[in-house]
Amino acid sequence: MFEIPAGLLAWFYSLTNDYTFAIALIAVVVMAITTPLTLKSTKGMLEMQKLAPEMRKLQNEHRNDRQKLNEEMMKLYQEHKVNPAASCLPIVAQMPIFLIMFRILRGLVYRPSEANGSGPIAEATLRAIDGSRDASPGFIPRYLAIDSDLYQSLYDQVEMPSFGLDLSKSAATAIGEGLGEGLIYALLVVGLGALYFGQQKMVAARATISPSMSPTQQKLMQYLPVFFAVFQIFFLSALVVYYIFQTLLRILQQYYITKKFYGGDDSLGRQAQRAGEAAKEEAKKSGEPTGMLAQAKRDLGGAKGTEKEKSEKNAGKKAKDDAAKPSPVTNKRVTPSKSRPTPSGDGKGRPTPTRKEAEAARSARPKSSNKKKR
Repeated sequence: MFEIPAGLLAWFYSLTNDYTFAIALIAVVVMAITTPLTLKSTKGMLEMQKLAPEMRKLQNEHRNDRQKLNEEMMKLYQEHKVNPAASCLPIVAQMPIFLIMFRILRGLVYRPSEANGSGPIAEATLRAIDGSRDASPGFIPRYLAIDSDLYQSLYDQVEMPSFGLDLSKSAATAIGEGLGEGLIYALLVVGLGALYFGQQKMVAARATISPSMSPTQQKLMQYLPVFFAVFQIFFLSALVVYYIFQTLLRILQQYYITKKFYGGDDSLGRQAQRAGEAAKEEAKKSGEPTGMLAQAKRDLGGAKGTEKEKSEKNAGKKAKDDAAKPSPVTNKRVTPSKSRPTPSGDGKGRPTPTRKEAEAARSARPKSSNKKKR
């Protein structure tokens, strides 16, 4: 998983002989992969917003029947060929890429002496292999072929120099070594935060954020990436450089999206904006709360309702199956208790007569008139 992109980065380094340029080229490749997904997700999101008035009508019509609402919504999506999950494609694709690039760039400056506090063990091992080694071990790049130029340039080194900076240091580490030197590294992080802010400013300006969001929520979405940039102070400068080039390319990408989807009044983006505003006004007339949190609450309530209906349906089916099963036949003979009175003639067998009853019955029996002749 990591060897292929690391090999591509090593190839770019062999062409440029500079770490910053190689990182910039790998950022171009990543953006070339994710841009088609971003365009597809943007189009899908706008098509969803365009259907907002019809979706609102269905919600009002089938407010008390969640199952029917879901069926009608699926029919609406199929009729207009809209995929609700399309807007998640860039996020799904970018997370693995983020983790891969994070591991690769950190792997370039891997030092065994810094791994899990095993510095003395690593130094002793390397001295046993190479008795002439006195200093602490330098970088041992990971995921690279040992005969590549990038591996050879970093092996056993303690710096990753490019344009007067050490890309193996973080801004926090550089500031700890000296405020004057660390200021340059800190400015890289500040520049990244400014680029994040400019990118989100473009997104907010064309209103690709859902029209149902309140101004406070829009501001939150705008400033949230800037807070993410603050944590870059603890990342390697090589990662900061990668994010800077990637953000610059994203700004160009957003400019293209604005021209493509918002170029005129009849564009898909403008139609989606008008449909979103119409749905928002309809929601206000019906007295329903609007906004991202309200929508999330409705979706959560719908999910709970669906689960409740499913459980009730399963319970009813189980009760029906239990009723359809034949009753078990008990074939056990029960012996009455001795203390229980003897059953009357309506039961099985005859009751045992008392002595008085037997004598009365014998005396009441008629005598036979015919005698046996001798």
